[in-house]
Amino acid sequence: MTVMAADAGPAPQWINSLMDTLGAPGAGLAIALENLFPPLPSEVILPLAGFASSTGQMNLLAALLWTTAGSVAGALALYGVGALLGRERTVAIAARLPLVKVADIEKTEAWFLKHGTKAVFFGRMIPIFRSLISVPAGVERMPLPVFTALTTLGSAIWNTIFVLAGYLLGDNWTEVTTLASAYSKVVLITAAVALLAFATVRLRRSTRARSERTRATDGS
Repeated sequence: MTVMAADAGPAPQWINSLMDTLGAPGAGLAIALENLFPPLPSEVILPLAGFASSTGQMNLLAALLWTTAGSVAGALALYGVGALLGRERTVAIAARLPLVKVADIEKTEAWFLKHGTKAVFFGRMIPIFRSLISVPAGVERMPLPVFTALTTLGSAIWNTIFVLAGYLLGDNWTEVTTLASAYSKVVLITAAVALLAFATVRLRRSTRARSERTRATDGS
């Protein structure tokens, strides 16, 4: 795949080498690893696979099938982690974290039981979250056929968009990465702001509760 090696753009060399050696299965393996290690750039891997398909170095249908299979394999691995941890162990670990209360965990659990199918499906199209959502799905023991079907469908949509974009743009495939990077940054900033707001509210409540307990003690 000498053309792909010359036009790998922002793709890390190991990803380029993996696709160069294995072709479409290499793209699928890279995506499976991306699910397990979210910082890896699926927004680079997928358009690069599409570009490779446009040059005839990789079959387009094979690229779509293998990358989706990789997404499902990575998600199932994380589902297994959640299933092995189980609810009690997960709650025990989370309860030790600062600013986290068991009541919050129970509310999150109730929310997931009600909206878990939507979260798994749409979560496949959100950076970082598409990996993490598999863990609570495993903890809550979402029926495996349902989880697999939702993951396959959501991943197929996400992967197809990026692979086809790389395929259609050809030599300009890196434009997809630029747009996806901006999208990822917006998502991550939004998540960071939400986390900061949660922490701020939790600290204020804790401070207020300590003040009320102190006043009650002094009054008695």
